[in-house]
Amino acid sequence: MQNYRQLIAWQKAMESVKQIYELTKNFPKEEIYGLTSQIRRAAVSVPSNIVEGQGRDSTKKFLHHLSIAYGSLVR
Repeated sequence: MQNYRQLIAWQKAMESVKQIYELTKNFPKEEIYGLTSQIRRAAVSVPSNIVEGQGRDSTKKFLHHLSIAYGSLVR
């Protein structure tokens, strides 16, 4: 299997993280530990789960982590 940095899904997820951080930096300061944090953590979860799944020893485990990443997108 290829390096996770070569995966288009990971590349797009990382670009989304950058965009989300840029968008949420203008959220109200009282939301820094609420909505802002929740949105950012969900965004970071996507590439993180892609990386973790890619490092597993089976396709089944990789697909499981992709499923978790997808779940972070649809919350």
